[in-house]
Amino acid sequence: MKRTTIYLDPELELLLKLEARRSKKPVAEIIREAVRYKLYKKPRGLPVGVGEFDSGHSDGAERFEEILDELGFGNPENS
Repeated sequence: MKRTTIYLDPELELLLKLEARRSKKPVAEIIREAVRYKLYKKPRGLPVGVGEFDSGHSDGAERFEEILDELGFGNPENS
């Protein structure tokens, strides 16, 4: 395990100590659990930018060949 230092505001420090006392766990363990939850278990939101653009079409999967042709990425044999 690697040792690190974190800075907490007084209110957060108090809440952390109360949780440690309530759960009968060391403060360090509460912090590790919180970090682990944040990084591994909490469902992540969508990546930045997802949903920012709307083509107005909902049939892209069915029209992929047509769309590629429109964008100039179609099959050169068919052009």
